Amino acid sequence: MKKFTSVLFFGLLAMLSFPQENKELSEVWVADMGDGTYQNPILYADYSDPDVTRFGDDYFMTASSFNAAPGLPILHSKDLVNWELVNYALPKQFPEELFQVPQHGNGVWAPSIRSHNDQLYIYWGDPDQGIFMTKTSDPFGKWEKPVLVMEGKGLIDPSPLWDDDGKAYLVHAYAGSRAGVKSLISVNKMNEDGTRVLDAGRHVFDGHDQNPTIEGPKFYKRNAYYYIFAPAGGVPTGWQLALRSKNIYGPYEEKKVLEQGSTKINGPHQGAWLQTPQGEDWFFHFQDLEAYGRVVHLQPVKWENDWPLMGKDFDGNGVGEPVQTYRKPKTDKDYDILTPPESTEFDQDSLGLQWQWNANPEVVWHARLPGTDHLRLFSIKTPKEAENLWLVPNLLLQKFPGPDFRVTTKIQLFPEEAESGKTAGLIVMGMDYATLNISHDRNGYFIQQTRALKANEGGKEEVLETQRLSSKTAIFRVEVSAPEATCQFSYSEDGQNFKKIGKPFTAKPGKWVGAKIGLFSISSPEVKRGGYADVDWFRISKK
Repeated sequence: MKKFTSVLFFGLLAMLSFPQENKELSEVWVADMGDGTYQNPILYADYSDPDVTRFGDDYFMTASSFNAAPGLPILHSKDLVNWELVNYALPKQFPEELFQVPQHGNGVWAPSIRSHNDQLYIYWGDPDQGIFMTKTSDPFGKWEKPVLVMEGKGLIDPSPLWDDDGKAYLVHAYAGSRAGVKSLISVNKMNEDGTRVLDAGRHVFDGHDQNPTIEGPKFYKRNAYYYIFAPAGGVPTGWQLALRSKNIYGPYEEKKVLEQGSTKINGPHQGAWLQTPQGEDWFFHFQDLEAYGRVVHLQPVKWENDWPLMGKDFDGNGVGEPVQTYRKPKTDKDYDILTPPESTEFDQDSLGLQWQWNANPEVVWHARLPGTDHLRLFSIKTPKEAENLWLVPNLLLQKFPGPDFRVTTKIQLFPEEAESGKTAGLIVMGMDYATLNISHDRNGYFIQQTRALKANEGGKEEVLETQRLSSKTAIFRVEVSAPEATCQFSYSEDGQNFKKIGKPFTAKPGKWVGAKIGLFSISSPEVKRGGYADVDWFRISKK
């Protein structure tokens, strides 16, 4: 048995700021080929709207986290290819009261991360509140309480620029669903410490004619030009624009600099440009892979006549296309091959940074007690208005880790009462979802495979198959297969022989996010309080 001597309180900030200790490589996807080259995507997981900056000798990435808590993931790299998940800038979504219930698709949209005055700044737009900022001098530690820089509905995708004279500016876009207009890019003046805007702003680019849905702008300055890098054309089908001007308010010239072309990489856009100490230029962007989420690619960049060309111009039309493989960026030395964490033995002081809740967590949702060797998830009553698990806050979830993978976990149910109503299990979560769960009645324990279609619209959860168990313990498994993210559930009582159960399920994305895989432990609203499930481990492996 595993030994454990600490108490887990995942909701506490101190626990969330610990670097991840597990250095095990993914069995599912590794970008570094080990021969001086890499393959895209460099992160085969849903790090949507990625942004990257250099801070000293290190690189840091953040991404959209929407309603998930903790939010604003912080990833660290020394070579732009190998990334670790090391922290979150938001231990809970902000403001905390609003996100006590699931706010699917709301929250943190398209952040930007920048180095300035020996600190790291992150700006992001909440489409219902405005533009926020947090900063730190230690990205592995505590980040400051968020500041509302600009209040207003529909203000999204902010990016700051501190000019050569110290003056500060903020570029941003608009969410049509809240602002009533989109496809506009605006620039505001900020105070020099970047905590508030000073004016109403000026529109500097209108994409309605040829670049619809232009959004996600990133602000840069190079060779006396101001640049705004911005995607247009929509998430799955769009392209990357570069805008440039020698006046911060324009007029801006425009050039398409990255497109799908003849490649299989759809909608390549929205990310980060940076230059390494070795003088190389690189661009990060995402690709929308539906249930697998918005995965992250890395493209080489070269400059021609002060315009960037991203990837390779395979057809000679002057516009870059994404590369599938390429040599790694030059570095001062070789660095370890790394991947974000996936599997969990639940034998550390924290859950593991790969885990996020469906809403801001409460400390009573789970526990780790001295001398135990498992995660205890308490049977929390579902909201009375919930038609299914879509609005249940205490879902413990993580991103899909690659195209083909297997998840196996061991769960024991302790209902504490003879009456039925306590359920725990494994879930593939999205706007459609499926579960494999263990429950009970007066005749004992049973396992069920369920699904809910159009869960986001109130679709009822239906039971596809039920099997009786000989005890309160079962080992759950789901195998996910590309290209459609087809999921097949199975279970075992001895850990050796697995039986398929239910029907194959096609995973679907959530609201602006990919599908997620994880755990839950719930109680029906009408039954007595009490009950819990113990989870021994959660392992992600090759199929």
